[in-house]
Amino acid sequence: MNLVLESVLLILLILTAVAAVLSKKLLSSVILFMPFSTILAFIWMLLSSPDLAITEAAVGSGITTVLFVLVLRRTGMIDGDDYE
Repeated sequence: MNLVLESVLLILLILTAVAAVLSKKLLSSVILFMPFSTILAFIWMLLSSPDLAITEAAVGSGITTVLFVLVLRRTGMIDGDDYE
């Protein structure tokens, strides 16, 4: 069971990474970074590393995503309906 769960999470991790890299829109890449970090946090939990899992969830999914969106907004990359 654990091997199946790890395999599914690894496949999802790779798919979200590829989707984030291939995305043409910056905001889409930033939004895809959030599930990438969340999946990675679950993988850290399965590897019996709860301290890294909590850090990844807080910093990767939370703070970094918010900072990326703020930077995109501040630099004018996202404003109104134009998200490219």
